Amino acid sequence: MSGVVEKGLKKIGITVSKPILAIICIIFGIVVIAVPELLGILVGIFLIIEGVLLLTDYMEIRKQQTRSSSEKQ
Repeated sequence: MSGVVEKGLKKIGITVSKPILAIICIIFGIVVIAVPELLGILVGIFLIIEGVLLLTDYMEIRKQQTRSSSEKQ
């Protein structure tokens, strides 16, 4: 899943290394343990971001497939 996140971040001009993503995940985990009321909000934010990244990745792959199929004809 981190590969998908990295691809999505690169598309919008942000590059984040895996260690930085790991540290962010650890911090979010500690916050969730310390303040369980934030679990729903943090998970919701994560899922929205991940969904947007996956959708943009899918649309980009589909765009490339249509280009390659039109070039073959």
